[in-house]
Amino acid sequence: MFPRIIGEITEVEVIARRPGIRELASLRDQFGGRNWRKMKGTANVELLDGSIHRAEVHWYDGHGVGRKKIKVKRLLD
Repeated sequence: MFPRIIGEITEVEVIARRPGIRELASLRDQFGGRNWRKMKGTANVELLDGSIHRAEVHWYDGHGVGRKKIKVKRLLD
């Protein structure tokens, strides 16, 4: 699965909660769960070409479900 997160995600912050998430109904249908949050942070990611970069990543975090739909938003280096 690419992009692949290498190590841990740092500088984590919540950018949206339940009513502020556009995909809330879709997330509940696909994965279940109740308390969904949209999160952002920075992490080292491995891209398809094998290169490793520091990047800003966004994902959805559901209580009891975990991280879903991780996306690389921009490369930082």
